[in-house]
Amino acid sequence: MKSHPAGTTTDPPAVGLPGRRLDELGPDEALELLASVELGRIVFTRHALPAVRPVNHLLDSGDVIVRVQDGSTLAALLASQEDAGVVVAYEADDIDPGTHLGWSVVATGYATAITDPHEIERYADLLRPWVEGTASGAVRITPDLVTGFRLRPAGR
Repeated sequence: MKSHPAGTTTDPPAVGLPGRRLDELGPDEALELLASVELGRIVFTRHALPAVRPVNHLLDSGDVIVRVQDGSTLAALLASQEDAGVVVAYEADDIDPGTHLGWSVVATGYATAITDPHEIERYADLLRPWVEGTASGAVRITPDLVTGFRLRPAGR
C-alpha cells in the first residue's frame, strides 16, 4: 500500500493482461516444436552453479544434438564424466515479443559426448556452429523429461 500525504492509503491498481491461456504440452508435441527451431539454451552445472549457453541444435530420433566448441567449459565437463554423462536441461522457445504468444519447451536428461567418428562427421555436415572456432565434438542429450507450454489467446 502507498501512503499519501493526506494520510490515506490506496492499493496499486490491478494491471490487466490481455486474455491469454497457458496450455501444457505433451512430450511428443513438445519435441516436435523443439525440432522446428534451430536455437536453444543448454543449462549445465559449472563450479556448482548453473551455467547457460546459447547453442544451435537438431533433433535425431528424439535426442537433442549440439556441437561443442573445442576447449569449452561444456566439452571439459563432458570429458571429465566419461560414459556417465552430465545432467543438463535444454530449452528452446518461440514467443512473439509483441503478442506474447508462442511456446517454450524444456528437455531434461543426460548429455554424453558422441565418440563415434562417423556420427561426429554426420553431425558436422548437418549442424554448423554459429560462432567462429573449432567444434570437433558433438553432444547427445537424451531427454528423460520433456515439458512445455503454449501461450494462446484466451478462448471464450
